[in-house]
Amino acid sequence: MTVDAVERGTNWLTAAGLRPTRQRVSLASLLIGDGQDRHVTAESLYEAASTSGEKVSLATVYNTLRAFCDAGLMQEITVDGSKSYFDTNMSDHPHFFWEDSGTLSDAPADQLEIKRLPKAPKGAEIAKVDVVIRLRKT
Repeated sequence: MTVDAVERGTNWLTAAGLRPTRQRVSLASLLIGDGQDRHVTAESLYEAASTSGEKVSLATVYNTLRAFCDAGLMQEITVDGSKSYFDTNMSDHPHFFWEDSGTLSDAPADQLEIKRLPKAPKGAEIAKVDVVIRLRKT
């Protein structure tokens, strides 16, 4: 991990009010250290951490991703009601889910048009609309 990646990860955490522990900084550096947005699963981040030599448990990765989401650093996208992906791009945007590879990627937001949503039931409000477009190669 480069010094720049560690510094970027540390700044990302402190700007959100999270204490920059060694494991958080390590995972943050893997997520945003090169300045690029990522879509990860807990398992893929765990594997990346292990490959980089970081000693971290899968449970710690799950807990850290949850803390990052709670702090507003990432958003969770659920596919099939059970598989969660975590996105460092916090802007409102749709996603492509590639069924063949099980990967998630950003879809062009400027090409999505939602003309109308159903009214929320009484006593509720719409908090967020997630758009996941499922794709398979032809």
